[in-house]
Amino acid sequence: MDSVFDRIGGEPAVRALVERFYDLVETLPEGARILQLHLRGHGMTHVRAEQFDFLCGFFGGPRHYAERHGHMNLREIHAHVPVRPEDAEDWLFCMERALTDTGVAEPVRSQISAALARAARMLVNRPSGPPED
Repeated sequence: MDSVFDRIGGEPAVRALVERFYDLVETLPEGARILQLHLRGHGMTHVRAEQFDFLCGFFGGPRHYAERHGHMNLREIHAHVPVRPEDAEDWLFCMERALTDTGVAEPVRSQISAALARAARMLVNRPSGPPED
């Protein structure tokens, strides 16, 4: 069976998804907190490249991220980031919109959405409420 990576169109499709996702993060109200967190870190250019590398491997394609960093442990990658339940949901909102906007079709879209929802909610490490600044 082909991987999710192959079924959505390989690296060009992953690149389009990541670019659209971060365009949405930079413009939608739901992306404001995610944008703020990234700007406190390494910035948007860095995160776009890192997410592309990560998602290629996450979707069953080339493991660019693991080759450079030695692992793909999401909790370790995000350990320094305060993630509230609402941050995870905002991230998922932007990703769902990016999946729609880039034309990822069913049934692979539902498979991706379910995997990303599990991953995003697993990263929650702060209670709901006002963000820490």
